[in-house]
Amino acid sequence: MTLTWPWALLGLLALPALIVGYRRQLRAQARRRDELAAQGLVLSVRQRDRWRHVAPVLLLAALAVLIAALARPVAAVAQPSREGTVVLAFDVSGSMAADDMRPTRLDAAKAAARGFVEQQPASVRIGVVAFGGTAIVTARPTDDRAAVLAAVNRLQPQGDTSLGEGILGSLSAIAGRPITAPGDAETGTDETPIGYYPGTAVVLLTDGEDTGGPDPAELADLASTAGVRIETIGLGTPEGAVIEVDGFSIATALDAPTLQRISETTGGTYHAAKDAASLAQVYDSIELQWVTRTVPREITSLFAGVAALLLLAGATVSVLRQGRVI
Repeated sequence: MTLTWPWALLGLLALPALIVGYRRQLRAQARRRDELAAQGLVLSVRQRDRWRHVAPVLLLAALAVLIAALARPVAAVAQPSREGTVVLAFDVSGSMAADDMRPTRLDAAKAAARGFVEQQPASVRIGVVAFGGTAIVTARPTDDRAAVLAAVNRLQPQGDTSLGEGILGSLSAIAGRPITAPGDAETGTDETPIGYYPGTAVVLLTDGEDTGGPDPAELADLASTAGVRIETIGLGTPEGAVIEVDGFSIATALDAPTLQRISETTGGTYHAAKDAASLAQVYDSIELQWVTRTVPREITSLFAGVAALLLLAGATVSVLRQGRVI
């Protein structure tokens, strides 16, 4: 415990003077009683009163605690809070322009993501990854909500879909450096050193249609090894929709089994979002890590409350013993 105004404790120097004055008063009362006894006005036998000093002691203790309160004590208080890192990985391939979710799959995902970002406490860092045929970290994990929302608003559908690239981009955002797939031909390695990141989650928003790139199942294993949980959100419907791409009509539908395997590998959960309302409920179900941290908190009010109780107790004892407070 620390004190904001430690010089206020100089007021405690008054307590010894009060104690000396109290003892002098007791001796003066004893002398006066002896004088009256000598004149036969009172009995000379002194009776012990075990409650005699209780009220003064309680009142002095109340004064001491009040003086300590004036020093504005600060204590380290344990405070639970939600912490962690969440990466919102958006599929921005051409199929996300399908309208089996209104107004489109991507627009519904962006609308629900904005609500999720605004609800999170400052202790939760949020990043944004956009992936199609490749992945781009459009916002590194940060507590700057304006930057995150701006990154979400910029997303536009185009290109192919690589779920593996989406997972790699999310892991890179969490690690703060590029992460390559195991066995990448360019690195010539079979394993990728990534580290361990507890309390982190990736929210993979996609229709699940994988058109190429690294194997998402292998990268889900890598994420699990790194302690990263992947929550997959399936956008669209199994019946799907038809979109126009460069004059061609292309059918696109939700691939739920692939997303279920990814989430189960990492200890996450697959969620099917048929509309913007159900998507918002999915975000509400995401669980982050609860941690307890010690934070400095001024406890002057606690000291003042204890002093008030001591003062009340002393006044009560004094009234019961002699019919008055002082």
